Amino acid sequence: MKKLILLAVIGLGIVSCTTQKNTGKMTELPKEWKHTTNIYEVNIRQYTQEGTFKAFAKEMPRLKAMGVRTLWFMPITPIAQQNKKGSMGSPYAASDYTSINPEFGTMEDFKAMVNEAHRLGFKVIIDWVANHTGWDHVWTKTHPEFYLKDPDGKFHIASGMDDIIELDYKNQEMRQAMIDAMKFWVAETDIDGFRCDLASWVEVDFWQQARPEVEKVKPLFWLGEFDELESPEYGKVFDASYSWKWMHKSADYYKKNEPLQELKDLLVQYSNIGDNSMRAWFTANHDENSWNGTEYEKYAVITKPMAVFSATWNGVPLLYSGQELPNMKRLEFFEKDPIKWTKTYQLADFYKTLLNLKAFNPALRGGDPNVTTYLLNTTANDKILAYVRKNGKDEVLVVLNMSKEPVNFTIEDGNISGTFRNVFEKTKRDFDEGKDFNFKVSDYAVFEK
Repeated sequence: MKKLILLAVIGLGIVSCTTQKNTGKMTELPKEWKHTTNIYEVNIRQYTQEGTFKAFAKEMPRLKAMGVRTLWFMPITPIAQQNKKGSMGSPYAASDYTSINPEFGTMEDFKAMVNEAHRLGFKVIIDWVANHTGWDHVWTKTHPEFYLKDPDGKFHIASGMDDIIELDYKNQEMRQAMIDAMKFWVAETDIDGFRCDLASWVEVDFWQQARPEVEKVKPLFWLGEFDELESPEYGKVFDASYSWKWMHKSADYYKKNEPLQELKDLLVQYSNIGDNSMRAWFTANHDENSWNGTEYEKYAVITKPMAVFSATWNGVPLLYSGQELPNMKRLEFFEKDPIKWTKTYQLADFYKTLLNLKAFNPALRGGDPNVTTYLLNTTANDKILAYVRKNGKDEVLVVLNMSKEPVNFTIEDGNISGTFRNVFEKTKRDFDEGKDFNFKVSDYAVFEK
């Protein structure tokens, strides 16, 4: 197999600080912390029985201990009641862009939670739904001209989702109102960025206009819901984007027994995107869990190898609420359906090992051109995904059994030599003395030099 060299993305940021006007605090700029961060998606409604900011805040020390560094909160704005789905509605159907969903608490509750998150060392980003609103959003009364209309003059329903209506981005006044709403959350609550829902459904020139305007308040981290393989122009605006093709292709690989080489070829495509943005890698999120199944439904015996991949490949790892349990059920989207927490978090140490390695080993920096990633040749290329990431003297070797059976194999690649430490087993191995492996089903290994 041809050896592949993949360059990481986004230029190396210089550690620097800025004074936040609204707090007076000194804080690290996103251009530095984005290289080492991870993102944990918080579903406030289902996270606790109470479903409130105050209740979730009690969980933050546990997540901090697990190595979580950035908290992404699903939409926190009020939910439209007209044409809502189910009894509680979708948080992605807003009725106001500058208020808090009373289901979750008050504005003061949210501010207090963000302040506590910052005290604990977290970054905080919120979901931003710019493409559409709910049917009774305040703008439908005050500014109906902000919306797309059908030939009959009625609000235009968003594709396939009849509880939401689409905004008209040809309207410059609407654009400015949207930017002002985003600035509100940064100035008033001191958040650190946005996860932009269906970012590629909104004209790219809006994001080009919005980012510098909103960042007049403070520099931010921007995660866009789009795949840069399909929407490359958006990657010039956002710090990170989704890896939708990878997620769907990897699920098909497992369920339909497709060739592993096709997954490797897809990684080559992602590597060719360039150095201006990162990919977010994940095995679950709110949409996937509710509509397509849990990570265990999709990946079964390769669930943990896939999680290891997400945390160690070039980019930023993204986790969803409850994966540390692990959560084995689909969560209802429009009803109250709390995660069934126990006092045992079976995968907390697993994720802690991965997230801390990602945060502190320079070889795993995302979007750093000093990091090079090599896909490795093995005697079982149809079953094993192996790669090493290097940054100067720092190296991390990852070996994953992506098959449904035990595999005995050898790494046949000169890119691996010397002594490494297995980060899970805490044992050392000299690869100059042999590169043989005997993997059981679901096995994985991660080594640092």
